[in-house]
Amino acid sequence: MEKIRLKYLQIHPDDNVLVALQDLPVGYEILFQDKRFILKKAVRAKHKFTIADFDANHEIFMYGVLVGKLNYYLPQGSVLTVENTRHASGEYTVKQRKLDWIKPDVSLFANKTFKGFYRSNGKVGTANYWLVIPLVFCENRNILTLKDALEDKLGYNIQSKDYSQEVDLLLAKYKAGASVDELMQMDLNASTALATKERVFENVDGIKFLNHELGCGGIRMDSDALCGLLAGYITHPNVAGATVISLGCQHAQASILREEIRKRDAEFEKPLYILEHQQEGTEAVLMNKALKMTIAGLSQANMQTRQDAPLSKLCIGLECGGSDGFSGISANPAVGYVSDMLVTLGGSVILSEFPELCGVEQELSDRCLDDQIAQRFVSLMTTYNAKAEADGSGFYMNPSPGNIRDGLITDAIKSAGAAKKGGTSPIVHVADYPELADKPGLNLLCTPGNDVESTTAEVAAGANIVLFTTGLGTPTGNPIVPVIKISTNTATYQRMPDAIDINCGTIIDGEERIEEAAHRILEYVIQVASGEEMPKSVLLGQDDFIPWRRGVSL
Repeated sequence: MEKIRLKYLQIHPDDNVLVALQDLPVGYEILFQDKRFILKKAVRAKHKFTIADFDANHEIFMYGVLVGKLNYYLPQGSVLTVENTRHASGEYTVKQRKLDWIKPDVSLFANKTFKGFYRSNGKVGTANYWLVIPLVFCENRNILTLKDALEDKLGYNIQSKDYSQEVDLLLAKYKAGASVDELMQMDLNASTALATKERVFENVDGIKFLNHELGCGGIRMDSDALCGLLAGYITHPNVAGATVISLGCQHAQASILREEIRKRDAEFEKPLYILEHQQEGTEAVLMNKALKMTIAGLSQANMQTRQDAPLSKLCIGLECGGSDGFSGISANPAVGYVSDMLVTLGGSVILSEFPELCGVEQELSDRCLDDQIAQRFVSLMTTYNAKAEADGSGFYMNPSPGNIRDGLITDAIKSAGAAKKGGTSPIVHVADYPELADKPGLNLLCTPGNDVESTTAEVAAGANIVLFTTGLGTPTGNPIVPVIKISTNTATYQRMPDAIDINCGTIIDGEERIEEAAHRILEYVIQVASGEEMPKSVLLGQDDFIPWRRGVSL
């Protein structure tokens, strides 16, 4: 069947605006159902325009939910902007259970497996890493000292493009008397990628150093949450073991970390070495012990090899960043279809970013398996938003300048599209940060919308793969879990090929259906989970790690 690229789209039958899929000029004639009208102004791709004359305070619906209200009268064919439209979303509560859903056909994937690392608790990793972690920011320098000593010698230093030759060219030109314009016009393509060293421990994917700015000096809730987050990384199926360095006097005590580990894995058996600087004495004594323990731990980790595992052992984190007006109609619903496929296969998915669920709370509450789960979700959402409001930054302030420029002019518009990543399956669990959220099925995890804080939390909650959709482009990654970047549009994919793995702009371009894109994504997930493909975030060494200081972060 021939596939046609549409010029505009009504996303849901209840919507009273259309989305431009291509740039539409002023005066362009719109034919929609029984309506025929002319655009009052040019509409850029990704932006929305009205299908009728609307008075001030008229409610705007997208994705079938309330996403805004008009500030003043708008005639038919007018573009929605931040000047004429303000954020609005519907009220929500614990009402009813709507658990019926249509499971996708997964026959092509029913017998497929990936090659992963089995852990003693039955979980399976998509990678095999060793961690070196400070319990408090006071030890960051010592962690970096270990990094300098170990990473390159072990063959784990990411050998990216070396720009020193470009600097040499610029300096030589400057010393020769080049003008500012001449410097700006120079062609800089001198250097090449460095050769990658051979790994000493061939079955260990890397040694990762998780520096942070927490552990003491703040409120106890932050240090306790840090211990929970670090415990989530240490017990993670992608981690073989860890070296932890504590100062000794900080709020984030080793005893708290051990207790958090027991909460997540009562029979924890991985090698774990915890050193306290104040007990060890000199830096040399501390470093020598840490080096011996780490090398010994790596030798144990190297004994593990990849084995066939069912797709039910996958736990996929769902993330978006640098979203645009196409996110909710291309990449996010494609990832949502992948979510439904994995749930059907017995796997787990995690939907987080609570500020980006604003406007779809009622739908998600209704999809919770029981009233208790629904009540926890409603409570977390209302508490989070109330805290944000008290600090002068409610969820309505979530869209960034880039979001707004590309058509996401209210938080509810952004959120309704972002929620599509979660598919349509029932919600089996709601977790607060930094709890586990890896039950088979769809899990909700309370995190900020901040890309790195949310991805960091999803991994601690159990995600062993992260699918990250982006409209504007972002290089975000994670130290221990492959982060797969999925573009919502072809232009961004072509502009940032070094950072993005998969293009879902094919859906907008009329070349592919959502289901077809989802199958393509899941095939790539299997390859990445098996270590056969390496996503761009891993190749770039994007080891982004930011614990959430439990305050207002949107």
